Amino acid sequence: MDVRRYKFLVAGEWRESGESLEIKNPYNGEVVGITSRPTEGDVEEAVYSAEAVAREMASLPTHRRAEILSRIRTGIIDRRGELAETITLEAGKPISDSRIEVERAVLLFQLAIEECRRMGGELIPLDLLEGARGRLALMRRFPLGPVLGITPFNFPLNLVCHKLAPALAAGNPTIIKPASATPLTALILAEIVQGSGIPSGGLSVLPCSGAQAEGMVRDDRLRLLTFTGSAQVGWYLKGMAGKKRVVLELGGNAGAIVDEGTDLGYAVQRCTYGGYVYSGQTCISLQRIYVHKGIYTQFLSKLMESVKALKTGDPMQEETRIGPLVSQGAVERLDGWVKEALSLGASALVGGKPVSDRFFEPTILVDVSPEMTVCCEEVFGPLVTVSPFDSFEQALEEVNRSRYGLQAGVFTRDLRRAFLAYKTLEVGSVIINDVPTFRADHMPYGGVKDSGLGREGIKYAIEEMTEPRLLVLNLGTRD
Repeated sequence: MDVRRYKFLVAGEWRESGESLEIKNPYNGEVVGITSRPTEGDVEEAVYSAEAVAREMASLPTHRRAEILSRIRTGIIDRRGELAETITLEAGKPISDSRIEVERAVLLFQLAIEECRRMGGELIPLDLLEGARGRLALMRRFPLGPVLGITPFNFPLNLVCHKLAPALAAGNPTIIKPASATPLTALILAEIVQGSGIPSGGLSVLPCSGAQAEGMVRDDRLRLLTFTGSAQVGWYLKGMAGKKRVVLELGGNAGAIVDEGTDLGYAVQRCTYGGYVYSGQTCISLQRIYVHKGIYTQFLSKLMESVKALKTGDPMQEETRIGPLVSQGAVERLDGWVKEALSLGASALVGGKPVSDRFFEPTILVDVSPEMTVCCEEVFGPLVTVSPFDSFEQALEEVNRSRYGLQAGVFTRDLRRAFLAYKTLEVGSVIINDVPTFRADHMPYGGVKDSGLGREGIKYAIEEMTEPRLLVLNLGTRD
């Protein structure tokens, strides 16, 4: 079978270099596409062009920006099948989940069109004291300038769109550095963007090395870094970002509380989804479940039955729910963490070991303690821990016993407890009667503590990517 070669995009020009980058299918190790690493000269030209076109991008009228976004949305719709298949081939994501990711990308650009059209301002009266008589102010937001977006492997389309769509809506040129394991989807998106009428230099997509990415992070010509990935890498990059604005959407080890009186069937269904969708390889994957002691045994029994029914196998098959992990190293890391937990007294009620060098069994661990790595770090695999609690307040403390704080879920019929959780939990979002894995693409999304800085979601990302500027008018007349 012929393997397609993908060129990378430098300021409107398709290029390739002598350093090939093979992209392999996590399911079977087959090469699914070949691209190449940009040279230092390519990276420099991308940054130079982004700075050079910034004023033109900023001056685009609203209707032009909306037209560009609309053409990109249409292009994604036209190539939705190709995009979904490419996501599955390069990321190992079940094809049903890949199709959802493409539909979310369509929605993202629709939201960007709408937010672009309603970017307004604020009129502020200043005459609160006699000395300010006749004065008022107009506040509106202006494009920040060139944006650097660094994206992870697990959502190779949607998380690129979460950087690109708001940047273009705001009028910012953008450089995307996709994950080395999954750059092909981003390069297809770049082909779509190229046909949208975007000014030359408005987008570059560079599957570059980590060292080259660090060079761009240090470069003051790029005005904002928006990064999605691990906490370790994210905070490291922030330390070298200098004066540029930084938005970090990092990892977590999300917890959910299942309170007494909850609809157990629904809670089990959602916890199965939250813990095992895309084999747990999402930032808001459900990892720690705390269940009221009165329903603990019943919940566990139902959860075990539900997890055992998950179909593991070829992600291109419609019925598959558990696909491969992204790499052999990810399987080995998870295996080591589970063995550590078992040696410290935990028990595996379901799973607990690798199926092969690509797959890990869907796993449920009990009798865990907070210091175990499977509890205190981000597993990023198909594993949940389940623990009983005596009081709701104790459960809140357990969820907070983490250096992460992205999202948390609470299943309860008690409105007072719902608001207590909202007040108490140290996370970016508290999701009532659902798992922390829920995300709507227009909601403000981000975390606290080691889980990040700033917010995504089109409207909120536009705020991060623009600068408020005030115009003060003295309209008073002299006596």
